[in-house]
Amino acid sequence: MNATLEAPATGILVVPDPMATDLETQRKRFEELIVPEMSFLARIARAMSHSQAEADDLAQETLVKAFRAIDRFDGKFPRAWLTRIARNTAINRDQRNREFLQADDSPIEPEPDPGEVSNPEDIILSQVVDENLKNALDGLPPSFRTLIQLVDVEGMTYQEAADVLDIPIGTVMSRLHRGRERLRKSLRGTTLDPQTQR
Repeated sequence: MNATLEAPATGILVVPDPMATDLETQRKRFEELIVPEMSFLARIARAMSHSQAEADDLAQETLVKAFRAIDRFDGKFPRAWLTRIARNTAINRDQRNREFLQADDSPIEPEPDPGEVSNPEDIILSQVVDENLKNALDGLPPSFRTLIQLVDVEGMTYQEAADVLDIPIGTVMSRLHRGRERLRKSLRGTTLDPQTQR
């Protein structure tokens, strides 16, 4: 049932467009709930991708899908919601992605040098994060790197990560253990090795 409004000067009846109102509501909810999480999405997309270009595409496609579905989102846990959309998008984008998200041991394309980075956040992070750590993380398979990003960097619980990635909690624990062990091995003999700091 549409309400009608009478324009005072002309006496013409005007019916408000419900689609315009819905689109405006969608835009406001998106700006309120999703826009603040865009840097999180960029980090997660990078952890799920082989290259920066692929990560940018994944993040963009995830944002489009999130905007289209924002009216069905309850507003709780936007990071988990975005992560689930990104994961499903990566899997559906190409059948090969399912394999690399679940068990791929190939290294990913390294990040560009700080002189080539145009994003201010990337410039700051590239100066703060030790090069050895970046190399060790980039050497991890995406299935391990994604979990380390979610649990160790973003602070999700094992159960939250399991729910978001739709894998058993035992798989989360196993991949985290193996990923952390690979990181320790990669960092042996560097300034980040606890053995060399004694």
